[in-house]
This record gives sequence, structure tokens and C-alpha cells, in this order.
Amino acid sequence: MMMTHDPHWRKSVLHGDSRTIIKQLPDHSIDFILTDPPYNLGLHSTGNIPLPGRADMNNDVAEWDKVEFCPEEWADDFIRVLKPSGNLFIFTSYNHIGRWYNCLDKRFDTSNFIVWHKTNPAPKIYKAGFLNSCEMIFTCWNKRHTWNFISQSEMHNFLESPICMPPERLKSPKHPTQKPTSILKKMIRIASNEDDIIFDPFMGVGSVGVAALELGRRYIGVEIDRTYYDAAYNRINHTLQRIQETQK
Repeated sequence: MMMTHDPHWRKSVLHGDSRTIIKQLPDHSIDFILTDPPYNLGLHSTGNIPLPGRADMNNDVAEWDKVEFCPEEWADDFIRVLKPSGNLFIFTSYNHIGRWYNCLDKRFDTSNFIVWHKTNPAPKIYKAGFLNSCEMIFTCWNKRHTWNFISQSEMHNFLESPICMPPERLKSPKHPTQKPTSILKKMIRIASNEDDIIFDPFMGVGSVGVAALELGRRYIGVEIDRTYYDAAYNRINHTLQRIQETQK
């Protein structure tokens, strides 16, 4: 099931290639696209960092991040499926943010970016450069879009939180870029309403789905990696069961 006419459906968690599955979504059917595509930073990895007297620091990125990702291939379908009142938020990095801007800015009334500051980034033992403590989220919207700011203090394009840590962070499978639900919930609250449909074509281990369901939204997620998909499926189903039990 992806989308049905059942007014009570809450989620659709799909295993497959989102390049194909997004073609099945109707035009103007999605309220909020919140997603975390590959950054392709693995191509620039220097490998693990040796540390004296302890285990090497894992500096590698998953193999899937080494496969070339082209933002330009997604722009048309993102725009097609998004409602006129919808919002588009994409986690990205320095090497892709210009490409997202070039293919999306001219097609929306407004584009901007958010900086996520990670308060506990991996250390640089040898102090040979800046910490990798920030990530960017590229954002787009049109006039009359959904926007739920309450105060000026909420309107800073700056989010701050620790990286995803145990017990929330999964040990198996370990996803190298699992996002904490705290920052996902902040964006979902601002950029969507209850019962809205949140779409994540790069679902990973399902964090956007967990955050969306906990905030009373509906969710469609797609993941091509079977191991990640199984973890996301279990997390999201468990979240929905827990919510339904508390509502009895």
C-alpha cells in the first residue's frame, strides 16, 4: 500500500528504488518532503584515523554514499508530487547545496537553508582543521505554504542538537547518518500540519517516519537497502502500535 482512499491510513513503508516509486505518486499529493539523500562525501574519505593506544576512529562512509548522486534527476518529480502549499527540506552538504539551489531555486517562490549544529561532533585529535560540526538543510516553498511559527525565536535558520546517540541510535544495523528525531520533529512541526503526508524517498532506518507518526502526520518512506528497510519497517510499526495503544 502506498496511498489509499482509507481516511485512517497512517503509513506506507516501501522497499524499492525510489526513482521508480516516486513516479507512482499522484501529482500534488504530498504536503512535506523531508529527506536525507546521499552526500557523496565518501568519495573524499581519507579512511580510518589511527589513534595511539586505542582503536582507530571510523572515518569511512558507507559504500552507498560512493555511488554518484545527481540532485538534478530529482527536481522534476519533487515539484510534481508536492502540493502548492507544501514544503521541501533536503539534508545536504557543501558539495551538493549549489546543485540543489541551481535546479530548484528558480522553480519556487523562495529557497533558503538551515544549519544544523551538532554539539558533539567527532573530535579531531590532531587539531589539524575545523570539526565537522554543521550540516545544511536546503529548503524551498511557494506563497501560501504551510508555516507554523509561533515566535520570532523559532524563526532562526539554525538548529542545535547532539548527533543521534544511544539508545535512539541503532546498534544493528548501524546507519552512519542516522538523524535524531528531535530535529526532525522541529522541522515537521513548523512545515506541516496534523494528518499531512510526509514523504521521504531516502528513508534509511526510518527516523523521519518515527518523528512524523509521533506528531500525528501520515508517512510514506522508501528505502532500497534491505537491511535498512527492515530496521525502518520494525521501528515505524512499533511506533504506530505504541501510539494506537495509548489512544485506546
